[in-house]
Amino acid sequence: MKRKEFIQKTVGTMLVALPAYALVGCSSSDNGPADPDPSGADCLANGTGVTIGTNHGHTLAVSKEDVNVGVEKTYSIQGSSGHDHIVTLSAASFTSLKNKTAISVTSTNDAGHTHAVAVSCA
Repeated sequence: MKRKEFIQKTVGTMLVALPAYALVGCSSSDNGPADPDPSGADCLANGTGVTIGTNHGHTLAVSKEDVNVGVEKTYSIQGSSGHDHIVTLSAASFTSLKNKTAISVTSTNDAGHTHAVAVSCA
């Protein structure tokens, strides 16, 4: 096995083993930290924690009311950044959050870059 293959397989295995909220580095929490122990977390009772990877001022708030309604919703995450990003959470994403399972999505924008966005129960 070549070095490149070894690294690809090792990193791929590590990513599969990590929970969704651990996949974003250099991040900033805007609703409080994601709960590393989801056993006490409950999106319907406590709302969510959001982590935005390689963040430079973006913010996202996913309320417990949004989770409870559970229909697809698109959010602007501009925050204090000089440009906007859009994040869409599907009905299936809200179902996962209702079931206390963290989700991960990728933002979109016209500026040519994206952010990994992790939403977990507080």
